[in-house]
Amino acid sequence: MSARLIDGKKIAEEIENELKAKVSKMDTPPKLSVIQVGDDPASTSYIKAKSNAAKRVGIELTHHHLSTDTTESDLCSLIGRLNSSVDGIIVQLPLPKGLESALNEIEPENDVDGFHPVNLGRLVQGKSGMKPCTPAGIVELLYRSGNDPKEKKVVIVGRSTIVGKPLSLILSQKGVDATVTLCHSRTPNIQSFCKEADILVVAVGSPDTITGAMVKPGVIVIDVGVNRTDSGLVGDVSSDVKEIAGQLTPVPGGVGPMTVAMLMSNTVDSASKN
Repeated sequence: MSARLIDGKKIAEEIENELKAKVSKMDTPPKLSVIQVGDDPASTSYIKAKSNAAKRVGIELTHHHLSTDTTESDLCSLIGRLNSSVDGIIVQLPLPKGLESALNEIEPENDVDGFHPVNLGRLVQGKSGMKPCTPAGIVELLYRSGNDPKEKKVVIVGRSTIVGKPLSLILSQKGVDATVTLCHSRTPNIQSFCKEADILVVAVGSPDTITGAMVKPGVIVIDVGVNRTDSGLVGDVSSDVKEIAGQLTPVPGGVGPMTVAMLMSNTVDSASKN
């Protein structure tokens, strides 16, 4: 029997409708600025998705498209101006080499991506603050699909600062109360950990990282991977996993829409506080 698909697109629409209702009661619409340096096709595609979501929710999104020869000083100057005039700032990754440090110029309260060291530090301490969008989206997806992680064994494959590490922190916080194991490329006998998982999150960016033989029957699988192949977009888990798992997020249409929805949520929260 095939796994039941968890419809991230539908859940993201629910969140957007809730945000739209909040924005309609605000005196002025939230303002979000997206900065893109260069013409990476994937970045352009992601920004289009964010722009469409902002329009649906009622957020004013401005796209600042800079050339690849933009200097760190120019980028920092732009961020400095935006810090005092908008509710949220995103610098679309990847950035050309040498510009990464400019990310730290975003004020923590405007860091709607949740990547600023201050926000990550608050997450480590269990304090309130902007949470990275993909991990926050995964947690929201679990709750809204009826998969409360409380007292569950959650195995995360992938230790990036964008997904794996912050997700492990959110899930292990008091009140969420999952028991979390964080695996990575150096984990010996990774299958033995995956087989124990009640909830398995895979975020490594490589197709077929997890196969059906590596998971236990009925497991909830959250596939974060987005890999462009000749046959289209695929995730990090093999197609045979759906014959073993109880529930599974599709790619596309699973985690991706949730990431965008949580970006909108962070922006609305920031505007509410401002």
